[in-house]
Amino acid sequence: MTQGNQHELTRQKNIKRQSNSVKGKHLDDEISAADSKQRDLEIMQQKQKKADKKEEPK
Repeated sequence: MTQGNQHELTRQKNIKRQSNSVKGKHLDDEISAADSKQRDLEIMQQKQKKADKKEEPK
C-alpha cells in the first residue's frame, strides 16, 4: 500500500508544480522575449571571446 501513497503524493506535487508554471515559464518570471534574446546574445558573445582567447596562444 505504500506505493499507492507515494503515487498520490507525487501526483499532488506534480499538479502543484504545473499550476505554478505556464509552458515552462514561471509566473514570476517577467522577462520579455526581446530581453531574453538580448541576454542570450551577450552570453554567447562572452563565450565566443573566451573561446577565441584560448585558441590564440598556440
